[in-house]
This record gives sequence, structure tokens and C-alpha cells, in this order.
Amino acid sequence: MPPPTLPALLDETLRAVSRRYRLPAIAAVSGPPHAAQPATALAAAIERAREALDRDEVPDAALKRVFIEALARLIHDAIRPGSGDPAFQAMVLRHRHAHLREYASLAAHTARDRRAVYATVNAIAHPARQQRSAPGPQRDALARLHAAASAASWETVYDIAKRLLAMSKGADASSIQRGLSRLLDGPELDRLRRLEELAADALVRQYQTLVNRNGPRPGSSTAAAQGAAAQQRGAAVEALATQALETLAQQLNQAERDPRAYRVVSSMRVPASIPANPDRAKSEWDVVLLRRVKAHDSPDGGHAPVWGVCLLVEAKASVDAATTDLARLLRGLRLLAHADENTVYPFETRQGVVALHGASLHALATDESSLARSVLYCCDAPAEAAPRLLGAASRMQLLSAPASVKFASALAEKKPADPQDLEPVWRDLLESPRWRAVLWQYPTLRQARELMVHTDDLLAAIRGTHRGRKTVDR
Repeated sequence: MPPPTLPALLDETLRAVSRRYRLPAIAAVSGPPHAAQPATALAAAIERAREALDRDEVPDAALKRVFIEALARLIHDAIRPGSGDPAFQAMVLRHRHAHLREYASLAAHTARDRRAVYATVNAIAHPARQQRSAPGPQRDALARLHAAASAASWETVYDIAKRLLAMSKGADASSIQRGLSRLLDGPELDRLRRLEELAADALVRQYQTLVNRNGPRPGSSTAAAQGAAAQQRGAAVEALATQALETLAQQLNQAERDPRAYRVVSSMRVPASIPANPDRAKSEWDVVLLRRVKAHDSPDGGHAPVWGVCLLVEAKASVDAATTDLARLLRGLRLLAHADENTVYPFETRQGVVALHGASLHALATDESSLARSVLYCCDAPAEAAPRLLGAASRMQLLSAPASVKFASALAEKKPADPQDLEPVWRDLLESPRWRAVLWQYPTLRQARELMVHTDDLLAAIRGTHRGRKTVDR
């Protein structure tokens, strides 16, 4: 089935809306490699390498030299104390010291280990359980055990549990002994004790300071608060995008002299009945403009409203979030395109269940022209005066490469560090499938920003297009 024809008003609006986040070709913004910031010089070198490979050419030695020198400068800046990248500095410190690698490995289990120890301690020493024991040393020890676990004092938990195991007696002795044996024999408490021991080390404290500078620990109250704030911002952008599309729907309805021709839904969730693998694909669309399918176009011939997709909108609180999301969005479009053309699918939305015509889903495509006609990212963040040309994920993959970490470790230890030792990163970039996302990072960045509009600009374009049409009609 050919792609559906866009309504003229929608087509004009999409063409007219300002694209303040748009990026030019990298040659226009990168400048001479030695004068540019290292991240900018790297982005330009990577893009030139991609273009050469795209022409079936081998990137030349001069380009390799530019890349390696820019990567070396990036590492120098990232490792600089005080003003560098704390996440990378923590990575390098961990690489240099075995006990920091042990600490990081143990810390990865902390939340799970704490839950397991708390559950075991509560099973034998919860205050309600303590009341079942007769007053005396055993009951007092149970109270101390519970208090130590609540205070996350793991060595104290171990010591009390050992003494308590020796003194356990009475009617509950066997269950208490079983719980204490499970606590003492299991690996969870041992890991927490070792973590507690390592936490007193000066290098561990330095490492943890770097980790904390990079953001709150996952699962912490600060992280939860930041997550809630980000959700609120995202919801605010979604509300603005919904308002803009509802204005557009009203104008489309007026243009077609049909108050029910178009509608807007939000939080549209993809049903499992679409015959495709949903793995890592977008399964919920923030705001969607729908067009009512004519009765004779409805595959079941029924009278209930059946709708077709006109425009899919994703709301983002930041510009970078769109670049991160793009691959998932494209997979989501391919998932929708697997819909059977002759089937009506029920989609749940905040406005209730809507029936979507499979043909309109099947017609969705991911080529550049089709995306421009069917998808928008909406954001309310200001456009940067000097946008980053090297994405955060690509930058971190470059820094995290074994050769980069080894080079940075030599710098940190004041040992000779030859930039040519970074050549393996260049080879991986050109040859390894794992580096394809980095190799294609600038086209991805440009594509995401090409699809992104500010909510104010979208509403202005909708109103401006409508006013222009009214003037012409007069």
C-alpha cells in the first residue's frame, strides 16, 4: 500500500515549523582539527572515516593521526583532577588497583545482599518475634542483632549472630539456629562485611567520591527525587505537545468541515497482537494525531470509528534524550509496520481504547522522507549555542576502550604515554560491529535533531499556517 497522502494543512505545518535544534553537515561546524575542541575534532574525524568507508575507501594515515591525537587530548582533559570527567577517573582508578575492582564488584550486589540479610534477620529477630522469647540474654541479643542490621553494621551483625548461635535455647531454638546458620553460612553477609572493611580504605573513599560526583547512586533517595523531577518535566512537555496537536486537530476538522475527522490521543500502547518481535522497540507513543477512516475503508465494514495514524509525537525533556531514543523509536515504527493491512487493532490510550486500521500502520516507514512526514520529537529546552557534536554514549565508549584506559592509567601514574598506543581504538572503529553506533554517531545525532521541534515553534507554525490559509481563503 502506498504511503497515505498527508492533509495539506498538516503537510504545510511540518514544512513551516522552525527546526531550532537542526545541525548542519559536520564540515560546516567542526573547523581545523588542531584548533577544535578534542570532542569536536573526534566527531569530525569519525564522520570523515564513515564517509570514506561509505565510498569503499580506506581512511588515510592523516585522518588516523587526527583521530589519535584528538583522542589523546580528550583523555588528557578527562583525567585532569578537579575539572575532568569523574566517571572516567573512577574507571581509571579502578583499573589501576585490584582492591578497587573488588570493591566495585561487591558494591554491585549491595542492594540484593542487604535485602537477603534483612529478610533473614527479620525472620528470627523482628521485634514482634523477640516478644516470643523469654526475657534474658537471648532476647537482648536478638534485639541487638536487629538493631545492627538496621544500622547496616555488618561486622557487628556477624559477631552477634555467632554469639547468639551459641546461646540459642528454648522453644524457638531450632528455628533461630536455622536462621542464624543461614545468615552465617550464606555469601551475602560475607560480601557485606568485606565491603564494609574495604570502605575504610583511603583509595576506596577517593573512588567513591568520584562515583558520587558523577550523580546519585542508583536506588538512593536523591536518585529517586531526580527521577521524579525528570518525569514531571517529561509530563509537562507531553502536555504542551498534546495541546499543540489538539489545536492542529481542530483546524483540520474545520478545514474538512467534519468535527470528528481528526482526534488526538496520548500514551498509546502497542497491542501484543501485532505480529512482530517487540524486543527493545518503543511500545508506547506519547501523543498521536489520528484521522478517522471512512466507513467503506474499514476492513470489517462496521460502524464503530476506525482510525489511521497521521502523526506520532514523542515528548523529551532534553535534546540529548532524543538521540538516545532514536534507535528504539525506529524499532517501534518497524513493529507497527508489521501490522496486517486488513486488520483493525485495539490500542489502549489515556482517552480509552481506539481502533486503528492496520493499513495506516503498515504504511509507516523509517526512510528519511517518511520519518519527516510521520514523526516529531517535541522538546521545550533551549537550543545550545554550541551543540555537542560527539554524543555522550560515543564519548564514553571511546574513553572506555581498553587502550584508552591503559593510556590514561600511564598518565595518572606519570609514566611515558605514547598516543600511538591508541591505534587499536581506531582499528575497532573501522572494523568492529560493536563500534558501528560510534561510527554512525553524527548521522544519528543529525537525524534525531532534524525530527525535533520546540513546542512553542510547533504551536506557532500550526497557528501561522492556519492564519495564512484563512487569509488566502478571503
